[in-house]
Amino acid sequence: MFDIEEELKKLPASPGVYIMHDEKDAIIYVGKAISLKNRVRQYFQSSRNKTAKIEKMVSHIARFEYIITDSEMEALVLECNLIKEHRPKYNTMLVDDKTYPYIKVTVGEEYPRVLFTRMAKKDKSRYFGPYTSAQAVKDTIELLRKMYKIRTCNKSIKEGQVNDRPCLYYHMKQCDAPCNHYISKEEYGENIKRVLEFLNGNYSETLKSLREKMQKASEEMNFEEAIVYRDLIESVKAIAQKQKITDSNNLENRDILALATDGEDGIMQVFFIRDGKLIGREHFHMNIPVGESNAKTIESFVKQFYAGTPFIPKELMLQEEIEDMEILEQWLSTKRGQKVHIKVPKKGAKERMVELAKKNAALVLAQDKERIKREEGRTIGAMHEIANLLGLENINRIEAFDISNTSGFASVGSMIVYEKGKPKNSDYRKFRIKSVEGPDDYASMEEVLTRRFLHGMEEKKELEAKNLGEELGGFTKFPDLIMMDGGKGQVHIAQKVLGKLKLAIPVCGMVKDDNHRTRGLYYNDVELPIDRHSEGFKLITRIQDEAHRFAIEYHRSLRSKNQVHSILDEIDGIGEKRRKALLRRFKSVEHIKEATIEELALTETMNQKAAETVYAFFHKEKV
Repeated sequence: MFDIEEELKKLPASPGVYIMHDEKDAIIYVGKAISLKNRVRQYFQSSRNKTAKIEKMVSHIARFEYIITDSEMEALVLECNLIKEHRPKYNTMLVDDKTYPYIKVTVGEEYPRVLFTRMAKKDKSRYFGPYTSAQAVKDTIELLRKMYKIRTCNKSIKEGQVNDRPCLYYHMKQCDAPCNHYISKEEYGENIKRVLEFLNGNYSETLKSLREKMQKASEEMNFEEAIVYRDLIESVKAIAQKQKITDSNNLENRDILALATDGEDGIMQVFFIRDGKLIGREHFHMNIPVGESNAKTIESFVKQFYAGTPFIPKELMLQEEIEDMEILEQWLSTKRGQKVHIKVPKKGAKERMVELAKKNAALVLAQDKERIKREEGRTIGAMHEIANLLGLENINRIEAFDISNTSGFASVGSMIVYEKGKPKNSDYRKFRIKSVEGPDDYASMEEVLTRRFLHGMEEKKELEAKNLGEELGGFTKFPDLIMMDGGKGQVHIAQKVLGKLKLAIPVCGMVKDDNHRTRGLYYNDVELPIDRHSEGFKLITRIQDEAHRFAIEYHRSLRSKNQVHSILDEIDGIGEKRRKALLRRFKSVEHIKEATIEELALTETMNQKAAETVYAFFHKEKV
């Protein structure tokens, strides 16, 4: 038994990380401290003013553990790693887990390349980014390769060594074939120099050169070449236009961060400024515990985001002071290999940039709230409409059932699940009918429902016996409403099964019109009409279509497997191993039919006699 009071007395006055566990031993919070003794004790002192989040968290702490570190810096790094790994409930969490694309110029090579990458390493290459659009990076790389004929291959090019022939890019006039020394190292180096200037934002020289080439081609009446240069000019202009905001006073690399919050939802907006140009912006969703301050949320974001991104700018600009400013600067400086500054601008252009980021964050948050509101209307709102129509207090989980067969062949049942108006695919179930011969949908449905609920009841008993009742899910979690694909007959079958099992679950039927479109709900022996324009009606239609789709797809897959199985199994001397070997090699029965005896004989596990037998079977002749 963990005695919290006794364990508090044993805490060392050392820097480190503390880890809070709940009664199920799940990690619910991770924090760092300069002094573990002082920091952890604060959580359990009744005299201290605690936020709602801390009060709630402490009420769930069953035990804690800690890891001693040599410094606060080490504690910070460990805290970041543990939060990322365990995603504790009471830590402010960055929802998005993104990696950003970079443009890599391998200047350490004799004939450098221009590459797409998501990892900026400490090597001899030069990196540009991060960019927020992978497609924009790919377009830029393609443009640079076309303009300056940069090689795309990874061949090792040695002095005096010539390959057999240049590749296709040379013939397409998109590479000068340095692998065959068709261009000197000095000329190629000049092209790379222009690439670097372009990536640094100097587009004027590139545009000037392209215009001159276009003019010359036009004067020589080489209009196709002139069109190529014209298109390249437009591409360069498009890329330049995306980098509209500049900070002419200070051409540094910096990120500008600002937060907007609404309850437990937050949006962090980041502007990426490289060499004084805004190369992109991105927003990140944050899950914020109740009572968490903006400063604490910003601090959590900085730790989580910059623990995962390969590029650290020289400066971070924030909207307000955060607690661990100094130690975070040290940590970021260590990661970057150069001094990093965290600043909170109070006036001038920098303060306006932070304010602009904050406005953007608020705008994204408002748009998200509106989108979520619309989404709730078609999901949770639709569930409320159905509950009101049926006179039920609340519906959270709906299970719908359907049967599919072809004249009684390979009868199957489907169970789909909707929770809060959305499909819960992990709880979908398939049933292969075992006890019914022929096309009897009522008997098949009775089997499916009986198996479903008996299985759930047995699993429930096992979990409750192990005191794991809170882990109910899948078969063990029963619905608030059962929807049958059909009317009166299917509903009565469901009620019959539930009556035998002594389960009280409402059942309704999804009734279709003569055109097989959803018409209404059959409930308590009455068909209830529904407004066809309502969200509730649209949700019922989606559920009915989904149950039908899931059953049909399962039935189709079984039917297909049975067809393949029966055809090949009719051939004497072809057992399971040879059947699988033939399908592995030829992929389909049609390809097996088209194969020659020689091709069949080369198949694993096959011999000449077996090959002749298979060939004869499909060609209806004696060999």
